[in-house]
Amino acid sequence: MNLLLNIVDLFGGRELLSLLDLNETSLVCAQKGFVSIKRAAGDRYTDKKYDFPSACGSFRDCIRMQDHLSSLKIGEIMASFGTLNWIIVIAYLLGNLLLGWYMSRRIKTSEDYYLGDRSAPWWAIGISVIATYVSALSFLGGPAWAYGDGMAALAIHINYPLVIFAVVVFFLPFFYNSGVASIYDYLERRFGKTSRRVMAALFLITQAITTASILTATAIVGTFATGLSVELVIMIMTVIVVVYTLMGGMNAVIWTDVLQGIILFIGAGLILYHLVSATSPMSGALENLAENGKLNPLNFDMNINIAPTVWAGVIAMTLFHITVYGANQMMVQRALAAKTIGDAKKSYLMMGYAAFFIYFLFFFIGALLFVHFKGQPFDQPNEIILQFANKLALPGLMGILAAAILSASMSSMSSALNSLATISVTGFYKPIFKKDADEKHYLNASRAFTIFWALMIIPAALAFVNSQGSILEILSKVGSYFVGAKLAMFGMGFFSKHTTERGLLIGVAAGFIGLLLTVGFLDYEGLYPNIAWPWYVVIGGVINIVVSYSASLLLDGRQSEWHVQTVIGQRAKFRAENLPEKDGKWYRVPGKIEPATWGLPLFFGGIMLFLYWFSTLA
Repeated sequence: MNLLLNIVDLFGGRELLSLLDLNETSLVCAQKGFVSIKRAAGDRYTDKKYDFPSACGSFRDCIRMQDHLSSLKIGEIMASFGTLNWIIVIAYLLGNLLLGWYMSRRIKTSEDYYLGDRSAPWWAIGISVIATYVSALSFLGGPAWAYGDGMAALAIHINYPLVIFAVVVFFLPFFYNSGVASIYDYLERRFGKTSRRVMAALFLITQAITTASILTATAIVGTFATGLSVELVIMIMTVIVVVYTLMGGMNAVIWTDVLQGIILFIGAGLILYHLVSATSPMSGALENLAENGKLNPLNFDMNINIAPTVWAGVIAMTLFHITVYGANQMMVQRALAAKTIGDAKKSYLMMGYAAFFIYFLFFFIGALLFVHFKGQPFDQPNEIILQFANKLALPGLMGILAAAILSASMSSMSSALNSLATISVTGFYKPIFKKDADEKHYLNASRAFTIFWALMIIPAALAFVNSQGSILEILSKVGSYFVGAKLAMFGMGFFSKHTTERGLLIGVAAGFIGLLLTVGFLDYEGLYPNIAWPWYVVIGGVINIVVSYSASLLLDGRQSEWHVQTVIGQRAKFRAENLPEKDGKWYRVPGKIEPATWGLPLFFGGIMLFLYWFSTLA
């Protein structure tokens, strides 16, 4: 569904028509071969669709929004957003640029660009981790998802304590102890150069797609607030993010993330506060949700055709999110910028203990929006939260909300651009094309690749403009086609004695082919089984692991010793070389567990009890 917002509806109908000097004529948007004409009828508007371009009787009656709005008194449309709202948004954008400029004084080498100068405290890195993944996809797509599926959609996100437990215990020690900026360096040391480059290439492709979808979600706010075309908003936002990322590198990414995270949760908190007031009494709202089957977050249905079930959340999405937080350069890179391994682990533990509450907030907002709007269908599901905020008409609220959504997107985008540049230089440019250049050259190359990836992301973002349904759900579905390979490569690297590079690469290819044969890539009805997308990672991962292990034994035989880059190999190395297992209170050796980390499985049990209690409130 086209993500261009219907500007007539959002700005209040007749008032906007008077601004455009159209009076009782029509505002038209060309979409997918037809024209949608909104005609004034008292205080309401009727919607009629006609074949395009035959419906156009005149220029006055047929306006292509993205091509012509700039000529229709855009200044007056922008003024309708309100001076206070503009002050808030502009102050926020300038604040990000100033932070980038301030941090630029610390950038002297390419390593400074990738990891900063390791001066950021653990709590700032933790907020950065949270803000990076909790993007506009969550702020807009989360409520949209819950509006349709109710609180059951939350099941997809109940697994974070289990996910962070695995990442902190196994992934971070390997990556942090290596002392390098790229997590894919591990694959080269464990298997070989080809494995590293295959996984790095997959990261570049999938991360560019992910970032493009985030940029599209941001453009919703820009279109909503200014009346500018989605295309123009995408380019403006890209330029702003590129500028402060180029200046400040990872330091700028982390500290702008802190600013952006604070604004994001202020915006979400304000929406929840006014939404609770609008749907009071809460007992009635909860009863309404229960009557419509949208209150219970614990769906224990064993049907793998249903995406938001407890089994999908605990089994399939735990594996999915382990790859997101443990095998994703964008997420792990900021932890590698920590002063010590203890700070790196604490930054991730913050996410492990906070993520559930964050996603509960977003999905509860979506459920209450269902009550407020009485379940009416929306053509644009990702605009529901914007519709509510606009109707409140509170001074400054739209500015805060716009800044919150912009902040969520900019956080994810800046992190992605920095990580894409890091992998492009360390994984491909430096080892293949320019091995012996000085640090200034690699710093300039990193900045050039930042610009390159920004230019690559823009066309993909424009393609997402015509995406269907909730952006968050679409992105998760697309991403699940690739995570099986990540899961297998790192998992077998950590725990398998006999897996070799040749067998692993055969397994990666088999995982892709097996997944396509099982669930298909295109939606041909009746041709493929209707398996819900969270299970794709399980299917792809299992095929990948079985084929990798079998092919390794067939081609290279059984290995006599554990590789030093396995968990058992690392423990043997620490013993043999008499290395300290701890740095302060935190383990450096993989597989060892601190008390604070043990709290995560207990916290998961508390989450399940809370959700059961929540389901009984009506």
